[in-house]
Amino acid sequence: MSRANENQYAPDYVSPPGETLGEILETVGMSQAELADRTGRAKKTINEIVKGKAPITPKIALEFENVLGISASFWNNRESQFREHFARYEEQERLKKHLKWLDLFPVRQMVKLGWIEGFKDKVQQLRKILKFFQISSPDQWERYVRNYTGQVAFRKSETFKNNIPATIAWLRQGEIQAKAIQCPPYDSGKFREALVAIRSLTRELPETFHSQIIDLAAAAGLALVFVPELPSTKISAATRWLSPTKPMIQLSLLYKKNDQFWFSFFHEAAHILLHGKRDFFIQNGDDQVGEKENEANSFAANFLIPPAQFRSLIKYGRPSKDRVLQFASDLGIAPGIIVGRLQREGILHWSHYNDLRVSLEWANE
Repeated sequence: MSRANENQYAPDYVSPPGETLGEILETVGMSQAELADRTGRAKKTINEIVKGKAPITPKIALEFENVLGISASFWNNRESQFREHFARYEEQERLKKHLKWLDLFPVRQMVKLGWIEGFKDKVQQLRKILKFFQISSPDQWERYVRNYTGQVAFRKSETFKNNIPATIAWLRQGEIQAKAIQCPPYDSGKFREALVAIRSLTRELPETFHSQIIDLAAAAGLALVFVPELPSTKISAATRWLSPTKPMIQLSLLYKKNDQFWFSFFHEAAHILLHGKRDFFIQNGDDQVGEKENEANSFAANFLIPPAQFRSLIKYGRPSKDRVLQFASDLGIAPGIIVGRLQREGILHWSHYNDLRVSLEWANE
């Protein structure tokens, strides 16, 4: 919604409908007392309406239509506009007391990324943040946060605890993007087939694999979204179910190397395939511990490089760079993935063969 459309029904001043009523009575030469007699209303009621102290109810609007010949819809619309304007004024004053709440969020970065519109007026900016999270007031923020912090995976994450607002903003943007992806109901068999096709895309550049991986996942019923990380969040991936039939995987390019990116993706895919719909997982750069995390790590490592083939690669110790390149070609995956695995297993030093690990960057960078 554009700012013009958002504000076109919120002028700086809306007169009470009683003011219009007073002008009409003067024009037609009718006193308030006579209007009261003709409508059967108390004189005090008509006077309070004229002064803006009492509302024009739908029933009174019909009575005015009969007496004054001005449609009930006119009076109802005037009353509605005035009440909305008055409510907006009260909200404006209430939100002014919550402006410090804005400091919790990396607003400039969210604006830069196009997640929200930017406003110089802080109350307007506050409204945008509220709409982003779909809450009516900062008073609801703590309850909103509890929907996330109640998850076991989050309670174990120090990074999450230290950056709750920014982390939840990142997750919320992923949710917005995922809900916009049209998917059939999730099908685990189709998702396994999609993973085979996606594995072959690891050799491609982001501009090639980006749309293909999203389409392959969506065809299997999973929403895959890419969301740039926010400052200090240190999140590389997250997995959850938006509904009983629609899971989502959310990825950033936090570490910006292709081996880490693809391992994160297949790690999250394992959570969808192997674990429950109520589980909510997040990778934040810390060592992920627990049975389910170990299962996801094993799935990702073995899906990318089957165990038997990996054993053959390291049978005689550290493989040469040429051997790594040939091995990657035989498997049909990016050589950087092989290097990353060898480094994690301690077979290669962290400084070796890094020219085979490809850096990934956001297009707008």
